[in-house]
This record gives sequence, structure tokens and C-alpha cells, in this order.
Amino acid sequence: MSDELEAQFAQWRSYVRRRRELRGADVEELEDHLRGSVEELTAAGLRDDEAFLVAVKRMGSLDELSREFAREHSERLWKQLVLTGDSQDPADPGKRRELLVLVACAVGAALSVKLPALFGAGLDEDAAFYATNASLFALPWLAGFLAWRRRAGLAVVGVLVGLFAVGAVAANAYPLAENSQSVVLTAIHLPIALWFAVGVAYVSDDPRSPRRRMDFVRFTGEWFVYYVLIGLGGGVLIAFVFGTFEAIGTSPETFVSQWLAPCGAAAAAVVAGWLVEAKQSVVENIAPVLGRLFTPLFTAVLLGFLVTLVVTTSGIDVEREALILFDLLLVVVLALLLYSISARDPLAPAGLFDKLQLALVVSALLIDVLVLLEITGRITEFGTTPNKAAALGENVILLANLAWSAWLVLGLVRRKAPFAAVERWQTNYLPVFAVWAWVVVLIFPPVFGYL
Repeated sequence: MSDELEAQFAQWRSYVRRRRELRGADVEELEDHLRGSVEELTAAGLRDDEAFLVAVKRMGSLDELSREFAREHSERLWKQLVLTGDSQDPADPGKRRELLVLVACAVGAALSVKLPALFGAGLDEDAAFYATNASLFALPWLAGFLAWRRRAGLAVVGVLVGLFAVGAVAANAYPLAENSQSVVLTAIHLPIALWFAVGVAYVSDDPRSPRRRMDFVRFTGEWFVYYVLIGLGGGVLIAFVFGTFEAIGTSPETFVSQWLAPCGAAAAAVVAGWLVEAKQSVVENIAPVLGRLFTPLFTAVLLGFLVTLVVTTSGIDVEREALILFDLLLVVVLALLLYSISARDPLAPAGLFDKLQLALVVSALLIDVLVLLEITGRITEFGTTPNKAAALGENVILLANLAWSAWLVLGLVRRKAPFAAVERWQTNYLPVFAVWAWVVVLIFPPVFGYL
């Protein structure tokens, strides 16, 4: 069979493996059936691509999986060839069971926020404690829901318990003052480290698959969008609560600040994850649209910044707030690149959007170099601090990623490198970010004397 046809099989197989109802042997049996059908059709005179689409259509009349695959890849004619019939019955017992598990995990996350109050910790009095532990209230429940949905084995469950236990120790064992730089660094980096623990649960059905890691990138982008939308809806709810209760002379401020807002934020993290999972077969997701919208906008902003920097000959301020801003900007650029890769058709030829991505990555790379030079100069002149050391390490990690990404995207645009090389580089690099986040959380506080 041709390489293009094998790529079609690989894409189909990657999709089918995401179905938690199927085990490895089931996927192999389905693929064997599909290959046999394709061979029969090619022997009858059809081209490879025609045979593959017709074979998928035949399987679609027998199995719901191909119908869902059609919804996810409508731009490649799956929809018109395969899509028939109604969706799955919403009264399915499996769906009801999943909803019960979701509610249990969401309630668990909400109650976890109030659990420290039993030991005398208050949201107002212990702001540093809640800042460093915020991710420990919600993410273990989200990881638990995903692990249940993937039917994760005991080994994966053990790894998850160990990672979250280490996170709890890192957030609470060190003697950090409320104004310590390490408190801020832990509050920023521990959620990143634990989010990759959520990733372990997400890919537990096929942990060695690069495509599953890229699916986790897609999940992250869509989870963020859903979480923001839930947050906006929660803001409207809070406004109505204040308006209606104050109209009768009662102030709901304590209830909102101590219960509704914090507990709702924790529960929303789990609900957003469920929404992504429940809507993963929908063709038009909002996150890819946002990626397409903001990539050219961020490209224009970064290019404008570089031009202004050259014209004004101004240096870059590397104080703490500026460091956080620039690092956040570079992370957003990388997130846009990652999500665009996760949503891209791997068989599509390079186009205008890939050129925009190349311009975005190169602009971010230049800014990263300038920030690194400024940070290195400040450290050489004034010495290092936890903030500067963390920023230096993060910018070095981003520099390596952006530099090789720019080279690979350039090869893709020039049609001298396959898209698979870009995808493989990004999925293989993801653990580097997780390791660095753990280094900042676990090693920085004692190394810098808990400053």
C-alpha cells in the first residue's frame, strides 16, 4: 500500500484508539476488517483514496465509530460519505454513570476548597497557603475523572497519587514567608507541574503515542476555553446574586467570597474537562477558530514590538513584573503553535497559515534572545534571585523549543520536511516543561534559602 494510504490508516487508528469503549484487540480487529475491504476495492479498480473512503462508509453503516470519525474530519469528505442516522442515545446507562462520576468529582473539588478551614486556614487570613495549594484542590479530581474514563490501571493510579502527593509536600513543607519570591514561583509553577500530571491520566490509554500527547494539547486548549466561558457565566451569576439579595437588604458578600466563587472555580475545572470530552466529536470547536484568529494578531503585535524596539533603541525592562509578562507572552505564542499543530490535518500541504506561524515563531524567538541577554546582564551585574533564575531557565527552555520549531516549520513551508517532524518535536519536548516546573517547585526554595 502507498505511504498516503498508510497515513490514512494511521489517522483512523489514532482516532479509534481514543474511544474508551474499545481495547487494543478491538481496534486491531476493526483495522483488519477495514484493510481487507480496502484491498478488495483496490483489486476491483478503485484508487487507494477512493477505496479507503468507500471502505469507511461501509464500516460506518455497521459501527458508530466511523460515524463519529466522519464528524471530526468533515473537511475530508468523511461527513458526506459516512454520516447517517442519529447520535447515541442520551439515556445510555454508561452516560448516566459518567454523569454521576462527574458530579462526584466536581463536588469533591468544591469541598476540597473548604477542607483546610477545618484546620483553621481561612481564605482571607492565609492567602499564601491558598495561592500555593489552589491547583491541589481541583486538579486531582480532574485527573481522577479522566483516569476513570480511560480505565487507567493501578500503575497509572499509583503514579498520579505519587505526583499529587509530591505537589502537596512542595506546597506546604517549606518554611516560606508570605512575601517570599518562592511563594509566587510555587503558585505559578505547581499548577503547570500538576497539569502534566493530569496529562498522565489523559494519555493513560496509550501513553507512548505521540498523537495522544498532541490530543492532550488539544484538550488543554479547549479546556481553557470552556473554563473561561464557565467563569464568565459565573461572573454573571454572582452579579445577579448581589443584585437580588441586596434588593431585600441582605449582603451576600461572605457567601460569594467564601463559598460560591472559590468552590465554583474548583468544580468548574472538572466540569470543563468533562465538556471537552463530551464534545470531542463536534466538528466546529471554538478553540481552533480562536487559534486561527489570534495567530495573525499575535504575529502583528510581536513584529510591531520588534520594529518599535529597533526604532526607539530602548532596552527591555527585566523587573519581576516585566519578566512575568514576557514569559507569559512567549508561553502564549508556544501555546498557539502547539494548539494549531494539534488541530492541523497532518496530510494537508503547507499554506498561508503555516507561513504566519513561521513569522510568529521567529518573532518570539528574537524576543526571547533579547530577554535572555537582558537577564544575563542583570544577573552578571547584580547577582541572581529566585525570580531571575526561574526566568533564565524558562527562557532557555523556550529558546531551544522555538529555535528548532522555527527550523522545522521553515522546512514544512519549503516542503522539505514533513509535518510529522514538527509534531514529533513538540510532543517529545512536553516533558521538558514538566521537569522544569518541578525543579522550580522542589529545588529552588532550599537552594535560595527559602527567599
